[in-house]
Amino acid sequence: MSLKGKVVLVTGAARGIGAGLAERFAARGAKVALLGLEPEEQTRVAERIGPNAASWKADVTSWPDLETAVAEVVEKWGGIDVVVANAGIASTGFVRSVDPKAFEKVIEVDLLGVWRTFRVTIPHVIERKGYLLAISSLAAIAHAPGMANYAAAKAGVEAFCNSLRAELRHHGVQVGVAHPTWIRTDLVTSADAHPVFGKLRGSMPGILGKTYPLETALDDIERGTLRRARTIHVPRWVGGLKLLRSFLPPFVELGAKRLGLAQADAEALRDIEARGARESAVVGHGGRAAIEQD
Repeated sequence: MSLKGKVVLVTGAARGIGAGLAERFAARGAKVALLGLEPEEQTRVAERIGPNAASWKADVTSWPDLETAVAEVVEKWGGIDVVVANAGIASTGFVRSVDPKAFEKVIEVDLLGVWRTFRVTIPHVIERKGYLLAISSLAAIAHAPGMANYAAAKAGVEAFCNSLRAELRHHGVQVGVAHPTWIRTDLVTSADAHPVFGKLRGSMPGILGKTYPLETALDDIERGTLRRARTIHVPRWVGGLKLLRSFLPPFVELGAKRLGLAQADAEALRDIEARGARESAVVGHGGRAAIEQD
């Protein structure tokens, strides 16, 4: 698929994967609509790209925000060919002690935000027989402790896209889902700095704990988008792990015991007592911006 002259809408486009993809798509001749909750940062991205980019402040959990932004994108450029539902946040915390609002906000943004983004844009993408891509995660396949909400949301994104793909095939629309592992973004570096959960992630064994450069994700997702791929694995070994997913939960449980989860559980309670449940849970600029919407 050539992107020259195509209109691409990217959510969560202020930083990381979203901003990087927007720049790459524009370099291929696309007109890029950037949607997200950090307008100043997003405007800087649009200004770097040039006249073929424009920024809209929009919360992917808000129907009015999405409807208004999408209508303005279509009015400005005539339609939408590609949608990348990239907006996503994370929190840290164990289910028994995590801040409830932070826990539920992750599911709302990461899962319901994808559904709402796609629902509002689907009529325009059908009109152009385009492509929808949702950013899921390795967490949809390997479900680590301390990430219950994130894993559930990202697994839901994968299931949602698999159903939607069949529904839209006869319209000439293709649906893809990307599964990046740990990528060096604001979200991951912020989580790594957490006094409890940063240590847990740092002790994850082998490739499961390895952090990859942002360019790795951008290369693979850009290639997948050009192929209108149904699945994109970042890097490729993530696809192999999918074949073993039914065997993974017992190994995760054994690994959690080896990593000292009981001690981390107690440390998490102390961190909550010291900093408050909300502050202990929120990671990344995007997560903080999403929480502050309520």
